[in-house]
Amino acid sequence: MTDARFLAPPPGGPDVRWLLGEARRLIDFARASRDPRGGFGWLSDDGALLPDGPRETYMTARMTHVFALGQLLGEPDCAPLVQHGLDALAGPFRDAANGGWLTALDGAPGGSTKAAYTHAFVVLAASSAVIAGHARAAALLDSALAVVLNRFWDDEAGLVVDVRSSDWATTDPYRGANANMHMVEAMLAAADATGDPAWSERAGRILRRLIGGFAQERAWRLPEHYDSGWQVQPDYNRDDPAHPFRPYGVTIGHLLEWSRLCLNAQAAGPAVGAEPLRLAQGLFNTAVRDGWAVDGAPGFIYTTDWDGWPVVRNRLHWVAAEGIAAAAALWRATGELRYAELHAQWWAYAQEHLIDLDRGSWHHELDPANTPATGTWSGKPDAYHALQAALLPMLPLNPGIALGVRQIPFTLGH
Repeated sequence: MTDARFLAPPPGGPDVRWLLGEARRLIDFARASRDPRGGFGWLSDDGALLPDGPRETYMTARMTHVFALGQLLGEPDCAPLVQHGLDALAGPFRDAANGGWLTALDGAPGGSTKAAYTHAFVVLAASSAVIAGHARAAALLDSALAVVLNRFWDDEAGLVVDVRSSDWATTDPYRGANANMHMVEAMLAAADATGDPAWSERAGRILRRLIGGFAQERAWRLPEHYDSGWQVQPDYNRDDPAHPFRPYGVTIGHLLEWSRLCLNAQAAGPAVGAEPLRLAQGLFNTAVRDGWAVDGAPGFIYTTDWDGWPVVRNRLHWVAAEGIAAAAALWRATGELRYAELHAQWWAYAQEHLIDLDRGSWHHELDPANTPATGTWSGKPDAYHALQAALLPMLPLNPGIALGVRQIPFTLGH
């Protein structure tokens, strides 16, 4: 049975029992990602661990976060998986000589560099593990936050830089919105775990610069790519438009994710800037107008050009997941029925096209006809987006997901 102390999800969509059942199904699938070499690895479409696949630090950190949520949801076998992730993050993924975390192991491209994106997920994992009660996670979190502050945070810009060399001697001139977006999520989680409001204040600074500035100035079509002086690079990766992390043009899923984060940050206390709800609605409305069912079939496309025309029309599962979470957040912030209706519509789409009841988890990518595809992603390594889509509609805008689950006890109901 589910605990009665929850926040009702938006009306018209899945109820609490269904959402918790989906959370459990996703966690069950994800357990196979435990890699005996340390950390968590890549899963195939059938949920089999690819034994020789590269181990990416961000994925190990994401899965540690996922299993911390599982532990908080009452899954007794998740605590050892959290510890497995913490051991890997404190061990082979960490650069003992120079500090910080390598991007990947086992010869993966860019593995010897240090990336803000990677460190954001280390902070998220350690924060969730602290909230789940893992005593050793506190030292990991303190160390990760020190690296973020001393190596990536640019206080003058109010943003983080992206990639540095393993010895910290050089900094890549590229600057990006994606790393900063996940750093907002991580900083809000760190504020929950440490009680230090300085981290939510830094998150607010990032939002003010990127959303209150760059996005608002460009009709809510947020530029993803910049040079070292934070000048927009509009043609970046024009020849690689389906890049999984740095695609050309406007990334629809990021507009949705930023929309929710504006509301989360405002609820956490610091001023995001003028009218954070308006910022969130501007991003959300643009994502829906430019990205949802724009080619005659349901689903969010991946990217558009600067005029809102589709570029990559494949449907990535994480974009739908972020749409679901953003619609739920806006419904909770406003009570407007429109957001509840979109939340229900997008869950119906996920149930029809993305959720794989035969083999588990969600299809990670679909083509424009909503048939499974592999243009950008292969396999099913990512439980993070779908799990959060299942949980966030039942939680307040603040605190973050881990502390929210801990404060509103659930059970997955075996």
